[in-house]
This record gives sequence, structure tokens and C-alpha cells, in this order.
Amino acid sequence: MKKGSFKFICLIIWACIVVCPGLSADEITNSFESRILESFNGDSDSKYVWKADASKFITKTDDTTYPLLTYVDAWPVAVFGYNRSGDAPPLKSFGIHGKFNRTGYNWIDIYPVLADDDKEEPFEIPIPGRVRNFDMWVWGANLRYYIEIYVRDYRGVVHGIKLGDISYIGWRNLQVNLPRHIIQSRRTIPAYAGLRFVKFRIWTQPVERVDDFYIYFKQFKILTDMFDPLFDGNDLADPDQVQKLWANNDSGKDK
Repeated sequence: MKKGSFKFICLIIWACIVVCPGLSADEITNSFESRILESFNGDSDSKYVWKADASKFITKTDDTTYPLLTYVDAWPVAVFGYNRSGDAPPLKSFGIHGKFNRTGYNWIDIYPVLADDDKEEPFEIPIPGRVRNFDMWVWGANLRYYIEIYVRDYRGVVHGIKLGDISYIGWRNLQVNLPRHIIQSRRTIPAYAGLRFVKFRIWTQPVERVDDFYIYFKQFKILTDMFDPLFDGNDLADPDQVQKLWANNDSGKDK
């Protein structure tokens, strides 16, 4: 093939791609929304009560077993400001008071329980959409600790994601993008396979003191893609709708 003819063919292909981009790539649609999974305000509107578990060297006395959990009248000023007007709802933050008997890789788990569950069994919070980012305001005391988020995928696999180090002073917004290897969709219908939040885990490191410390949480949020593509027969991909349709089917019953 002559050099001039090759250039001419390449020019035609390039023109087709520019004029008809749909021939070269599928259209990608996103609808990102910010959602608060937990405000940590401690009010009656919350669906959850937060509980704690800890590794074996947690301090226990005759009167007290750590960690202690409570809500305090404090918040990050960078978000809510100094002064709250009289008609504004009261603000609180979630506090953790921890003590361990020895240094090391100690941990404290903070997990949700449904507010109306008398058995206080751990509850995994459904995460709407396809999450791209987690963020939370955390108050630190410049201790060499770090926080992880644990989520469960549709296969039942639990993934730990490092939210960030808390070796700083005061309030700071910690953010992390969801790792690409964590699956949120299936190849087959129904394609959507959302994640569930399991717990937070606070880790101490062997180089840091652990005899007495405080950490505070406020406003756990996500950035998530709520776009749900539609197609002909979309209703037949909805598990709830399928159950209703097949519940009315008498063909398989004994006559």
C-alpha cells in the first residue's frame, strides 16, 4: 500500500470517530449525591445506637470497663460555626474514651445497632448507590492512631479501608476513595450490588501511649452515584417486583 493511501484511510477513520463518537465508546452517565449515613448527633431521629468492642488489653476495673461512649456538646466549627441560633437544633458529637493496659496494636470497634433492637445485635447499614468516597470529621489529640472503615460486598466479603491517620490536633475531615477492587455490581441481572457498612476500627500503634485517650466523631458521609440505567423490561430486574409477579402464578401448584 502506498504511503499516501495509508494516510488517507487513517484520515477517514479519524473523521468517523469525531463525527460518530458512539461508534468508539459507550456513554457513561453519573448522578453523584452526597448522603449522610450518620450525623452522630445522638438525637431521637437516629436509627442507630452505637456500641463498642475492643481487643483483650482494654482496661477493666471493678467499676468501669472501657471504652466509654457518650455524646458531648461539641462540634467542628469549620462546618457548623461558633454560634448556634436559638431556633437551630442542638449539636453534639460522638465521644470515645479509651484506655489499654499495654501498648501494641490494640483496637476498638465502633458498630451500629438498630435503635429498636432489644437484643442489641450488630446491624450493617445499607449504603445507597455505588459509593465513590467516604468522609467523616474526626477530633484527634495528636496520637499515632488510625481509623479504618469496614464494608461488606454482595458476596459476603468484608473489606477494610483506611480512612486516615489521626496524629493531628483538633477537628479534621478525613476522606478516602473506595478502592477499585471492591465490587458494587454484577455482570448479570440484577446488576446493582450495593455495599453495607459494618463498623469503624480505631487502631493504636506500639510506639504510642494508650493509657488514656479521647476521640470524637461527627457526620459520617458518602459521595455516591445514584444513577440507575433503564432498559426495556427493567421491572423484571427488580427482585421485589419479580416476587410479586411469581406469587400470583398458580401454574406450579397442585390441582
